[in-house]
Amino acid sequence: MINRKEPSFRESVDLMFNRAVALMDLAPGLEEKIRVCNATYTVRFGVRLRGEVKTFTGYRSVHSEHMEPVKGGIRYSLGVNQDEVEALAALMTYKCSLVEAPFGGSKGGLCIDPREYEEHELERITRRFTYELAKRDLIHPSQNVPAPDMGTGEREMAWMADQYARMNTTDINAKACVTGKPLNAGGIAGRVEATGRGVQYALQEFFRHPEDIAKAGLSGTLEGKRVVVQGLGNVGYHAAKFLTQEDGAKVIAVIERDGGILDENGLDIDDLQAWIAKHGGVDGYPSGKYIKDGSKYLEADCDILIPAALEGTINLDNADRIQAPLIIEAANGPVTAGADEILRKKGCVIIPDMYANAGGVTVSYFEWVKNLSHIRFGRMQRRQEESRHQLVVDQLEGLSSSMGDAWSLDPEFKEKYLRGADELQLVRSGLDDTMRVAYQSMREVWHSRDDVTDLRTAAYLVSIGKVAASYQAKGL
Repeated sequence: MINRKEPSFRESVDLMFNRAVALMDLAPGLEEKIRVCNATYTVRFGVRLRGEVKTFTGYRSVHSEHMEPVKGGIRYSLGVNQDEVEALAALMTYKCSLVEAPFGGSKGGLCIDPREYEEHELERITRRFTYELAKRDLIHPSQNVPAPDMGTGEREMAWMADQYARMNTTDINAKACVTGKPLNAGGIAGRVEATGRGVQYALQEFFRHPEDIAKAGLSGTLEGKRVVVQGLGNVGYHAAKFLTQEDGAKVIAVIERDGGILDENGLDIDDLQAWIAKHGGVDGYPSGKYIKDGSKYLEADCDILIPAALEGTINLDNADRIQAPLIIEAANGPVTAGADEILRKKGCVIIPDMYANAGGVTVSYFEWVKNLSHIRFGRMQRRQEESRHQLVVDQLEGLSSSMGDAWSLDPEFKEKYLRGADELQLVRSGLDDTMRVAYQSMREVWHSRDDVTDLRTAAYLVSIGKVAASYQAKGL
């Protein structure tokens, strides 16, 4: 039960924004212009289902148009409301600014539990919602570009893109109206894993800096680090999978809606994910210790805590008991403003959501560019790269042969060197570069100013500064 003194999600975002702008020297009125949400559209529409007309309420909020189009996901959840959507839209503005994706911030939501409906019913609901938004240019390749969020995925984005294309039959860029589509509907390789992959790249970059690691009271590399993951959905699953399989970390606990499972020896993420897909939760999983109140495992002794589900997970009620010295916010707003203050005083380092989960919007940006350019990444240069590398290998091997030397290139190195980058490799490369550059911009502020003691404030300072510069360039 969340403490009554707890600020709402939107209030938390505003409090964190205010903490940052107090350290800035913005032109009069510009602070308010950046903080407020430009517009929120509320739609109520009916769909005939199961012999009756059901009315649904949806939202699309535009926080900032300092750059266009605006960008942000659409979530399907019974918890969707105007305040939540506007707070998420604000975070999207700051997130896009921080990682230098050329978008303003937007967010959408439909107040619905998708589990209550059959696939064909969800399609009808989604298409009608899309119609209501698109006819007001709230879905548009050059004005407003949605993406998946909680409760939505590739399937819903494909429906939205198709509905938009039906309404705009002569728009050659129609596929760019949404991102997060399946590959066969104009999507991009690596989009499904993008947010989880971004969490991994964020942690990798953090662990490249001994000074930062020391601030969290940790040492060494990701190898062997004990991790707790809350929410094994798309983001949590991919982050956990990559950290364990590629970086040698150990996920000791996973928290799901039906409880938590803990195994100090480390959980098999793929096996656990398969169990959840089959049984609907972690209850009954044959490995580890199950408890019904999974939130207790947020307080487990670990090195890294990854809240990857809902906002407000770590709040005034449990912040004092959180033991993790390093928290990376894979979800949006999982740490409330009140909890953030408690954790900072304890010396906990928090890698903030606007940076940590920016992998999704970064790869969405790549998908949008792909749709506008109408060509798959790597198609023009991949084979030319392979041919150029082959020339080098042939020259080296020919030189060795002419000198009568038995020396030869290692076959595994040769195979890797000769392989040209495909779309997935280029996407991962672009995402890795984005996460590194964004972290370094935060880190520079974090370490160069005495009045900045945490990464969240540093992230807000960097992002708000860029938004302010954009508005000033427009003449505001």
